[in-house]
Amino acid sequence: MDDALSEELGAADEYTLTTFLSWASSLAMIFGGVVPYIPQYAEIRRSENAEGFSLYVCFALLIANTLRILFWFGRGFELPLLIQSVIMNFAMLAMIKLCVDVKNKTIVKLSKDRHFTGGASNLVHHTLRDFDLDFFWQWTDFQSYVECMLFVTAIGSAALYVFSPSYWFVEGLGLFAVLSESLLGVPQLLRNFKQKSTEGMSVNMVLMWTSGDTFKTCYFIVKKVPKQFPAGAIMQVIVDILIMMQVFCFPSSRPA
Repeated sequence: MDDALSEELGAADEYTLTTFLSWASSLAMIFGGVVPYIPQYAEIRRSENAEGFSLYVCFALLIANTLRILFWFGRGFELPLLIQSVIMNFAMLAMIKLCVDVKNKTIVKLSKDRHFTGGASNLVHHTLRDFDLDFFWQWTDFQSYVECMLFVTAIGSAALYVFSPSYWFVEGLGLFAVLSESLLGVPQLLRNFKQKSTEGMSVNMVLMWTSGDTFKTCYFIVKKVPKQFPAGAIMQVIVDILIMMQVFCFPSSRPA
């Protein structure tokens, strides 16, 4: 009888531990994606300089997570991944808002230093309404970024409504979502290579990218989610490692 009771208690403890680990991993998955951007957000606010951060990172993540949300409606998967996508979209919009505000302040300061006259009306503003590919995702008002994402969401929702019966369309949507996310570090990688420097980029952000993407890869494999997810996560880890290599390859940006 004592042996049976001990086995029951052991099984209960094991179940409790498994449940705790499952909840902990889900919470880490939901909020872990946002954490790497906190140091970069704080650095931009402190320095009032957004030049070291590529807004195309936000673009890649917004597209990827919007498509992932649509993919969830086409083929249900882990709920924490859906919640993560919603939170990430709000976080990226917050990053864009900060960068736009900081850059607009810089423009005003430069105009005063150069003795521009007539106030803000003499400054060059680029918005979504006067669409120009040369200034795509380089608009000077936050509303344009929101309008662009609403447009993308509307087009994607309409396409999913029409083609949702198609297996290949839904699977392709998921693949495109994952590929978009896996390439999110590429704009930063190219920017660093072009400038031969990582100045202004938060190294802590990239370290968190790497650790988070490694955790994400393991999570996807253990949870047996659609195979697009682990494949994309592995690609993200590779890009993260390449960016970290740039920190040491460019002499002026090596950490002390």
